[in-house]
Amino acid sequence: MGISTEHTFRGDLQIFLESFDKSVVATNEPTRIECGAPDYIITKNDIPIGYIEAKDIGISLKKSDKTDQLKRYKSSLDNLILTDYLDFWLYRNGKFILSVAIAEISNQKIEPLFQNFKDFENLINTFYTHISQSITSAPLLAEMMASKAKMMQSVMEKALSGDQKNEQDSSLKSQMSAFQKILIHDIKSSEFADIYAQTIAYGMFSARLHDKSLDHFSRQKAAELIPKSNPFLRRLFGYIAGPDIDDRIKWIVDDLADIFRATNLSTLMKNIGSSTQMNDPVIHFYET
Repeated sequence: MGISTEHTFRGDLQIFLESFDKSVVATNEPTRIECGAPDYIITKNDIPIGYIEAKDIGISLKKSDKTDQLKRYKSSLDNLILTDYLDFWLYRNGKFILSVAIAEISNQKIEPLFQNFKDFENLINTFYTHISQSITSAPLLAEMMASKAKMMQSVMEKALSGDQKNEQDSSLKSQMSAFQKILIHDIKSSEFADIYAQTIAYGMFSARLHDKSLDHFSRQKAAELIPKSNPFLRRLFGYIAGPDIDDRIKWIVDDLADIFRATNLSTLMKNIGSSTQMNDPVIHFYET
């Protein structure tokens, strides 16, 4: 309130969120915020379990809920909280689930709503114990992959635009420059981001299709599983799996890995293409 902004209380909210569960880490990444990603990523045992978008105190969450930004987040993130630090709205798979206010503004002062504290604790516990659904439908998997690719394209385009505007070197900018020199000289940032995002989604799918262990899948594992018959993807995933991956897209790649870890592709793809006599399930699925 007053001279504060949505950034003012970020550290306090981080401490508050972590106080509910010592195994949970709430990470606030300014580099991701600048390129249009949620303000916080919530991890448990190094696995992403949810995301939080924070607005300034007094900003209408009803209006925020209708913005293009929130629509994009809701379509891409299956466990999301929108908050103004006083009111907390929980979304699951893009749908509003419940909200709890822990305080309100009265006579220019913040007054706690003690009667809601237990409900708020339940909301946070619900948020922290979210387990991604098991994916058994090819159309659902295609939809979830597409939503992550769209999110990655948007984040990458904004990241590249910011790097170019600020004359800042980055691995994404270097990769785009190499792409321009070798393949398409006049490609725009938006076009490169689109190609890049789709290629990563396709590559993760291809890797998971060759994965024999269902319980363990990550971007590092994907790099090992990309067939040698596809040297372009292998080189790209050498970067994706390594420590130099740009932090602004790393979280989305890890989200893709979570999706594939919840999918038994061997079973799901067993009958794909049988009706069209298409022998390559990857091509069939990707076209779909």
